[in-house]
Amino acid sequence: INMGIIGSLQEIEGVGHRMAHGGTDYTKATLLTEEVLQDLRRFDELAPLHNPANIMGVRAFAKELPDAIQVGVFDTAFSTSTLPEENYIYAVPYEWYEKYGVRRYGFHGTSHKYVSQKVAEVMGRDIKDLKIITCHLGNGASISASIGGKCVDTSMGLTPLEGLIMGTRSGDIDPAVCQFICNKEGIDINEMLNILNKKSGILGMSGGISSDFRD
Repeated sequence: INMGIIGSLQEIEGVGHRMAHGGTDYTKATLLTEEVLQDLRRFDELAPLHNPANIMGVRAFAKELPDAIQVGVFDTAFSTSTLPEENYIYAVPYEWYEKYGVRRYGFHGTSHKYVSQKVAEVMGRDIKDLKIITCHLGNGASISASIGGKCVDTSMGLTPLEGLIMGTRSGDIDPAVCQFICNKEGIDINEMLNILNKKSGILGMSGGISSDFRD
């Protein structure tokens, strides 16, 4: 349906993409060149529900709009740029952080940043003077704490799997459950993570009835 907003696709000069995982390397809006897209593939295993689909979306727009600029805004940016070390380091061997970047990254940053700024606006206060807790609730869910507009803690971690119960994601569980069920069901850890990401949360708790909180 033509709503009359544009006459043709050629009028679109730029496309903004919400990208899930940018690690600590992508903390600002970034031009999505082919080199950047290739580099982002290293985060696929950390955001398996999101990053591959995000990149597919960028490529689809680039194909249809070859002259438009593609820009990515990263969900990890709000938290990774300001989280204090004591809140992003896990209580596991420190070499995992040094070698593989195992740490809390946090997600839903575009949402948490916007909501915290909106709270300050509605209160008529300078965000630099406020301590705010924001809740991003939906099929994906997380809580973030900010002081002076800077994120200091968040519920999601290395991947979007950590934290609150979500639509199909388990959120926090005893890690020993993974080994226990792998042994009982004869599955490997990759299948276990697939279950925790896609068959757990509200969907799993309801016996497969629905992943929708309204149900």
